Amino acid sequence: MKFLIILMAFISSNVFAQSYKEQIAKHREAYKEDFLKETQSPIKEADLKNLQFFEPDNTYSIIAIVKLLKNEKIFKMPTYDGTSKDFIRYAKVKFILNDKPLELTLYRNIGLMVNPAYKNLLFLPFTDETNTTTTYGGGRYIDLDLTKIKNKKIEIDFNKAYNPYCAYSDGYRCPVPPKENDLAIEILAGEKLFTGEKKHQ
Repeated sequence: MKFLIILMAFISSNVFAQSYKEQIAKHREAYKEDFLKETQSPIKEADLKNLQFFEPDNTYSIIAIVKLLKNEKIFKMPTYDGTSKDFIRYAKVKFILNDKPLELTLYRNIGLMVNPAYKNLLFLPFTDETNTTTTYGGGRYIDLDLTKIKNKKIEIDFNKAYNPYCAYSDGYRCPVPPKENDLAIEILAGEKLFTGEKKHQ
């Protein structure tokens, strides 16, 4: 009986891992397709082969505790082209990853908040210790939905971390992740360095 329980648990975990990999694979296919639909995209069909990703790992899909911020003022987040964009700090999130307690800040883009299509968008830019080695030196982004915050918690999946357009080409206004979102840990998940040649506009 004990062996059967262990066997069933093993099968269940394998099925979960497999379905999770399939979920991330579908997410990445949709991500690639979006490049081809977007008129301002730096990635063309011939470039898709140069998009590289870590293997899906559900260790990097975590549940974070959310603390909403109050009375925050609009601030200018610098971009890599030397300009800036208006953002507001929306919440702090705390979580444990690989036995390390970590904290990040979630932001809202002021310009996008008035667009019905993006009114619930939360922006999570971050840097980590893989930058310039296996991932883009300018950090990566994750998009979250504020309606997904339930009971002061939200799921953050670093397997969905993606590169800013600036990783592929110059000529874009990509926000620079604030220092408060620099993680003192390697995030071995999500998108890796682009292996193609960076474009110039």
